[in-house]
Amino acid sequence: MRKAALALALVAASLVVLPACKRASPAPKPNPLRQAYGTQQDWNNPGHLFPLDYQQTQGKRIFYEKCVWCHADSTPAGPSNRSNLNPTPPLINDGATLNPLSDAYLENVITLGGAAMGKSAIMPPWGRTLTQEDIRALVAYIRAVAQPPYQRPAQPGPRYSTR
Repeated sequence: MRKAALALALVAASLVVLPACKRASPAPKPNPLRQAYGTQQDWNNPGHLFPLDYQQTQGKRIFYEKCVWCHADSTPAGPSNRSNLNPTPPLINDGATLNPLSDAYLENVITLGGAAMGKSAIMPPWGRTLTQEDIRALVAYIRAVAQPPYQRPAQPGPRYSTR
């Protein structure tokens, strides 16, 4: 009798446990910050972080070395020089201004400087200081932190554009 009760208890337990083993647990939501190489705090919303891949993280490094003084309102060292410049350069995260511009155009402005592209002569040419890889990383960073967020065009434009 004891063996029968034990066997019945084992069968009942297996009927409860085995179906539970077959149920797939819900897949956890992917967290883009866990997959990111680096992050950047949103200047407009300090509680929000942008996930950055390796190239964008390199662009962030270059931005904070070379560009932050004119394209941010503050720097890690204090206020920037942006308010003293005329015309005032766009913020690096100003998607309304920078999103309509092609990657090639941004690369040309960075490489050749503002005067060569019909913009402010205050923007220096970085083509002899930065490599093309550095410049592409900087453009990738600009796209990553843009507010409103950058949407890639459906069809790539010409390599050398006027805008």
